[in-house]
Amino acid sequence: MTQPIVVTLLLCIASIGIVLQVFSPHFGFGGIMSFLALLFFYMIHMIAGYATWQSILLLVLGVILILLELIVPGGILGIMGFAAIIVSLLSSGTDTMHMAYAILTALIVAVLGMVIMMKFFGKKLNVFNKMVLNDSTDTEKGYVSNKSRVELLGKEAITTTPLRPSGTAMLGEERIDVVSEGGYIDAHKKVTIIKVEGVRIVVRESHNV
Repeated sequence: MTQPIVVTLLLCIASIGIVLQVFSPHFGFGGIMSFLALLFFYMIHMIAGYATWQSILLLVLGVILILLELIVPGGILGIMGFAAIIVSLLSSGTDTMHMAYAILTALIVAVLGMVIMMKFFGKKLNVFNKMVLNDSTDTEKGYVSNKSRVELLGKEAITTTPLRPSGTAMLGEERIDVVSEGGYIDAHKKVTIIKVEGVRIVVRESHNV
């Protein structure tokens, strides 16, 4: 049962199970299949005297680190977890070179499985759904990046600083940032708000008495 072909088959089954699981919104058949394949792998290698409790603990540590990567994304924990799992598998096999080939084959099978699931079946990686913000924040749903004060159109204010072309003005008791329509406007001049574009308030000097 520890022959290279059996080991390769078990790791390929585990990798296929992992692929099925990452495309599933809940823990199910894929996760169970992967767990049983790895359990059988470690059991037969422990019975044969190759796998140790240290290698199993290293496997558990790797899985925990990968799960933490889903909560605290950054890449480092995921890489450390993946490396821990690889070292655990390598140290549990009868021959390091045969185990390396088996792991490489399982990884290739996993990549091909993911490509097939996404390209031919249109599946999405549900395991990452909680990490992605799916809700859009557009104006149709009531979200705006800045409040547009269109109610100020036509109102008059007094410049408190020269507008070159931007500056500030007093609208009643409120100080607002404004931009002149064109040229320079001196301070303490009466201006009329002619355009509001988001937070950009455009004014024109008022010449009425």
